[in-house]
Amino acid sequence: MTAAVVDVSGRLTKMPVQAGHPVDYTLKIGDTRVPLNDLVGYALQLDFEGAIRCVHCDRVTKKSFNQGYCYPCFRKLAACDSCIMSPEKCHYHEGTCREPEWGETHCMTEHVVYLANSSGLKVGITRASQVPTRWIDQGAIAAIPMLRVATRQLSGLVEVACKEFVADRTNWRAMLRGDAPELDLDAEKTALLARIQPRLAELRQAYGDDAIREVDEAGLSLSYPVEVWPEKVRTHNLDKTPSVTGVLQGIKGQYLLLDTGVINIRKYTAYQVRLQVFPSS
Repeated sequence: MTAAVVDVSGRLTKMPVQAGHPVDYTLKIGDTRVPLNDLVGYALQLDFEGAIRCVHCDRVTKKSFNQGYCYPCFRKLAACDSCIMSPEKCHYHEGTCREPEWGETHCMTEHVVYLANSSGLKVGITRASQVPTRWIDQGAIAAIPMLRVATRQLSGLVEVACKEFVADRTNWRAMLRGDAPELDLDAEKTALLARIQPRLAELRQAYGDDAIREVDEAGLSLSYPVEVWPEKVRTHNLDKTPSVTGVLQGIKGQYLLLDTGVINIRKYTAYQVRLQVFPSS
């Protein structure tokens, strides 16, 4: 049997990324970082070894909640509160934040409202410090900042206004097939800002003129290390089939694209795994 060029075990985490042409990917397993771009074309085997350890408290859990947490942490941590998915529901100002200090650093800080093209036009929000990582994690081929706002709650309120005209979700199957159409994001941004001006005026009156700033910032185009796009997207599930094998044909978003199907690495954060990589025969 051919010897593995990579053989490493540890707890899986979301793939670190770096913008480039193409985006540069690393697979982080425990303390080991495996550069992935050069392994496109290699045979890969990923085995779930049966243990899931909470990313916060390190306790063993039978099920992962919210991508890597045990149930007690899921119930108590601000990072797992419902307002993370629906930021317009932030209740920090009511004094009921689960972790006020966490809220100060993650929510009461500048956020960017942006337009992206991942499977078509979408609006999104992210902390200013997470540009362009957030765009890459969503598999966007292009994105452009539209507004900078003072808090996460305010970004959510602006996003709600935008959703009357633009989707806020990615069709992940189309994204993985490379089906995104070409879009003029500058023109789309101008058109959307015009449509939401009445709501922006209301929000500025409530939160202050400086709380929402239109920005004239350049967009970013992104490409990904993909040799073969899947014609039909089939998914691997480590909970049902703990051993995944296949030739790595590309990486996009937080997905590995294998000739046998795709796997969302972020979904299996906190899973104890073994990765082996072999030269493709």
